[in-house]
Amino acid sequence: MAQNGESIFSICLVSGGMDSCVTAAIAREESEKIAFLHVSYGQRTEARERKAFNDIADFYGVENRLDVSIEYLAKIGGSSLTDESIEVTEADLESKDIPTSYVPFRNANMLSIATSWAEVIGAEEIYIGAVAEDSSGYPDCRPEFYEAFEKTIDAGTKPETKISIRTPIIDLRKSEIVRKGIELGAPLHLTWSCYRSEDLACGTCDSCALRLRGFAEAGEIDPISYKI
Repeated sequence: MAQNGESIFSICLVSGGMDSCVTAAIAREESEKIAFLHVSYGQRTEARERKAFNDIADFYGVENRLDVSIEYLAKIGGSSLTDESIEVTEADLESKDIPTSYVPFRNANMLSIATSWAEVIGAEEIYIGAVAEDSSGYPDCRPEFYEAFEKTIDAGTKPETKISIRTPIIDLRKSEIVRKGIELGAPLHLTWSCYRSEDLACGTCDSCALRLRGFAEAGEIDPISYKI
């Protein structure tokens, strides 16, 4: 964060989902300059997520944006988000098992790209909308992962490069993220969270279920449309 009047230049990873949108809203408040990064990886809803990313960037007037693809994650496979032969399972929010939607080590790949770009353009912070509530299924959403990755950045970049990872919503429940987004005027109506569909959200995948529960617990109405 900016201290003593210092100007902070940040990169925010923006998938197009609700968590990254609220994170982007926070990053804009805490940064003097900001750039948006979107990373596609051959996921089922790639086109719809890219649209959401661009809509959010347009909403905030962010011209410095980078949209890249790492489709090798789809070739590696192992996730229902990238492999059509693996079914996207129905949500079970009480389960402690890793769901089929987990993309192995995805966030490390995305942070690596963000770090490369940050070193080139002189950004000092990387914001990512990780949420520990998701960590029972996704090991790369845990706070200790980001602490370890920041040390990796320090070890693997030029001596003068100083890049911090910011995870401002990592300790929030989905309901708190909804409230934070509304408080900041984040364009939640432009976001997309569904793992299955690109027209109407399915409402029953893990991501939809977490989102719907968050809005319900916050006492708010989700502004996107669902099939259910």
